[in-house]
Amino acid sequence: MTSVPKRRSELIEVLEQRGFLHQCTNIEQLDETAATSVITAYNGFDATADSLHVGHLLPIMMLRWVQNTGHRPIALIGGGTTKVGDPSGKEETRQLLDDDAINSNIKSIQKTFEKLIEFGEGSTDALLVNNADWLDTLQYIPFLRDVGPHFTINRMLTMDSVKLRLEREQPLTFLEFNYMILQSYDFLELHMRYGCTLQTGGSDQWGNIVNGIELGRRVAQTELFGLTCPLITTSSGAKMGKTAAGAVWLNEERLSAYDYYQFWRNAEDPDVGRFLKLFTELPMEEISRLELLEGGEINDAKKVLAFEATKLLHGESAAIASQKTAESTFESGGVGDSLPSIDLSDEALANGMSLVEALKATGLCKSGGEARRLILGGGAKINGEKVEDETYLLQADDFIDSQLKLSSGKKRHAIVTLV
Repeated sequence: MTSVPKRRSELIEVLEQRGFLHQCTNIEQLDETAATSVITAYNGFDATADSLHVGHLLPIMMLRWVQNTGHRPIALIGGGTTKVGDPSGKEETRQLLDDDAINSNIKSIQKTFEKLIEFGEGSTDALLVNNADWLDTLQYIPFLRDVGPHFTINRMLTMDSVKLRLEREQPLTFLEFNYMILQSYDFLELHMRYGCTLQTGGSDQWGNIVNGIELGRRVAQTELFGLTCPLITTSSGAKMGKTAAGAVWLNEERLSAYDYYQFWRNAEDPDVGRFLKLFTELPMEEISRLELLEGGEINDAKKVLAFEATKLLHGESAAIASQKTAESTFESGGVGDSLPSIDLSDEALANGMSLVEALKATGLCKSGGEARRLILGGGAKINGEKVEDETYLLQADDFIDSQLKLSSGKKRHAIVTLV
């Protein structure tokens, strides 16, 4: 087996060791540059909602490591590009938001960046930049004349964001078709304004990033770099951050610190080591120790993952409180021996036990109709997390130490135990 050579820069060494590095342009030169100077790197985030979700956490953690290793991160808010809509990974056109909604979303998601990266005036302090500052003032004809000649329709049609839509015969608007040009222009503008030389992003952004690098070479006669992280799925193939209740939001107004803790506590066994590397700052030596735990001891590693991930986003006091609540609820008899309970075999779970059936079997609801009304009304919870899908089937990863807590409203609870 060919070993990976030790990198000169701490930045590339850390990103590679912890599993962030998926693709990179001219990695040897980037490594050399990062070893000998402070580089500026950016990642873009469109303001399509009032909170980022856990799918955004990986690129934010990359920016955090950029800063932790002595470089300067830029969190670019897409106040301009949100008005266009990124077609990457989407099967239909995004809903367009007006200026007021976009600005409101920007104010809300700014709080997440401030928790995870440090802003200020120092050489490695992060910058929060809005691409509306330049995109909103572009003149259409001059922009087409100056930037348009550097893009060919032939190449744009080969980009996954375009090609997949066309192959599925799904509409792609001319507005969306422009997105990759605007993202490329962002990279050039950030280079000219702030000396930014590295763009990071998910692997689905690779084509857009490469276009920006090419634009920088043609217009500014400079070498820019691109680095992508993998798109994360769980070991069972599910999209990272999707639960029965929907997206795992990063703003506490959308998702409590306790529910965020429980999301990580419910990680699938094979994912724990990988998630510890990506979503915590534990030393690699400690992660290597935790990765070796097997059987029931893997739950100890899950508790560490949940605590450390929650501490990063919500602070240590919130992590401690979430941990104590979880211990009281699931480990110290806090669920109460008098709560109604049912046993569920692995075979019955595999055959499909619906939430409606579970609510009836535990006595929390008297009929299927009552159970469905409870779910649709937002009163049904699994492990404290609201579930509003009346067709939801219980999943293996809903169980913590073989137990699942069902709730009807705030005061009525029951336990389902895997046997």
